[in-house]
Amino acid sequence: MSERILITKADGDQESFDENKLRESLRRAGADEVTVDTVAGKIRNELVSGITTKEIYKHAFFLLRKYKRPVAARYSLKRAIMDLGPSGFPFEDFLAEVFKQQGFKTKVGTIVQGFCVEHEVDVIAENENKIIIVEAKFHNDLSIKSDLKVALYVKARVDDIKRGGIESKGNENHSGLAKAVEGWIITNTRFTENAIKYASCNDLKLLSWDYPSKGNLYDFIHDFSVHPVTSLTTLTKQEKTQLLDKGVVLCDSIKNDRNLLNSLGVSPLRAEKIHQEATLICTQPFV
Repeated sequence: MSERILITKADGDQESFDENKLRESLRRAGADEVTVDTVAGKIRNELVSGITTKEIYKHAFFLLRKYKRPVAARYSLKRAIMDLGPSGFPFEDFLAEVFKQQGFKTKVGTIVQGFCVEHEVDVIAENENKIIIVEAKFHNDLSIKSDLKVALYVKARVDDIKRGGIESKGNENHSGLAKAVEGWIITNTRFTENAIKYASCNDLKLLSWDYPSKGNLYDFIHDFSVHPVTSLTTLTKQEKTQLLDKGVVLCDSIKNDRNLLNSLGVSPLRAEKIHQEATLICTQPFV
């Protein structure tokens, strides 16, 4: 492509269109090379300067949904996480399920006594070695970033909880030592540079869609195949909301319990299609 095409990101910044990034995102979703070539070619031919990343995503998703529904579901993972809103509570439930897949025991929305005051913790994840205190920052707008103020107050809360003795109240690891206590901030958007700088020297772990470069939120979902129910392309928006209201946040729940669809009044024919998609998403590995 001889002409340099600028695309507009969610935060308003512009950058040159990189077809390799598009192709890689399609491959990561499980698209074969024929599908990658087809989708990338169609999008390349319709690019205009100033096009938004959202418009590119919607076009690619439309094409994938036409050719490969399970791939479309995986490609839409970031948008599916957004669709867990608007309250943010399903996001907390989803994060708890992600940690469960890694062998942690989890609690959501727990009141913990600190040294000075009580704290409501979004997610607590615990295994034999450590206790993770998670602050979940969910945003309905991808341009919103978690900033330094967020890192500062989460650090203060974690320190107060540690001083309150959470690691000494019967929480010993297999060696009889107090478990390590870690503070995490997990967001579905991004962090500011100052938040990252502060966290990196204050024992706070930050996790966003693509931060850090390895071991980020996408990698968590990728490695443990934990797919939000909102990624299913065969469900309507209303049906997704109904499932979230019932506390159903994973595709795996649909795969394992057909009665969930019956409770929504879904016809047997549609229920079969939804179940097939959920099964494919959960059983076919990412590339």
